[in-house]
This record gives sequence, C-alpha cells and structure tokens, in this order.
Amino acid sequence: MIKQAIFAGGCFWGMEAKFKHVQGVVNTLVGYTGGHTENPNYRDVCRDLTGHAEAIQVEYDDAKISYKDLLQAFFSFHDPTLCESNSRSFASQYRSAIFVTSDEEREIAYKLIASLNNSGEYECKIITEICDAGVFYPAEDYHQDYYEKHQVILTEECGC
Repeated sequence: MIKQAIFAGGCFWGMEAKFKHVQGVVNTLVGYTGGHTENPNYRDVCRDLTGHAEAIQVEYDDAKISYKDLLQAFFSFHDPTLCESNSRSFASQYRSAIFVTSDEEREIAYKLIASLNNSGEYECKIITEICDAGVFYPAEDYHQDYYEKHQVILTEECGC
C-alpha cells in the first residue's frame, strides 16, 4: 500500500535528492508545513515570517520499506542535533521535525529517537520535533526535483 510521510531536516533540496534513492520511495514533493501562514512562499518562509519548515512529503510502498526504516533513512540524511560541530544553519525553516499522522507513527518515532539517543551515535541529544501533520503546501515548481533539474551530483556531504 502506498503511504505518505512528512519530514523536515534542513534544506529540502538535498533531503529530496537523498530520499529519491531509497528503495520503496515512489514519489517526493518538497514544500512547507508546520507553520501558521496559509499558502506560504519561499521568500516568506526564508525570512521566518510563516513558522513553516522546509519539508518533504514522501510517498512510499510499505510492502518495500517500513515507516521505521524510512525514519532511519531520514536520520542518516541530516544531523538532528544542535552540536557545536554541526555547522549547518539553524534557522527555524531548517529545523528537524517528523510530522506524524497516527499514534503508531508517533510511537515509532519516539522509540527510534530514544534508541538513537542511547546508542551514542550522536555527540549531542537529538532535538527533532515530533508534531501532528497539518496542511502541506507544495513549494514552487522550481524547487521540485531541484538536484535533477540542475544536474547537481549527490554526494555523502551534499547539503544545499
């Protein structure tokens, strides 16, 4: 069955490019969610006027990848901490967040975060927010499939 998940973890261009390579992901869409403004635009999101995060809506086949495995991929694609060694921008639109649609997703997310925090994998505590999914506003067309359109080569260190 095809399901949807919504994540925010920094610049949506790099996050989308990475999710496109995950087996079981069938479609991606970048956009904005988690804020207070209807129909936000990129300029206002970047100016921190909307409260929205740059996010990615992932459609996936749950017969090929579980929600937990999708979350593990999400955490591997960005640093979900505020460690001093993490040099990425911490503007609110780049926050780390999981937008859940059910109690089951919420429980899986909390358990995975607890496990990762106890694993020692990260230097600092994970600060990823777990929020109820709300309206997802697709970003402007020029943001969709940005890396493909601009022939950006995806590397391990690829951000925005």
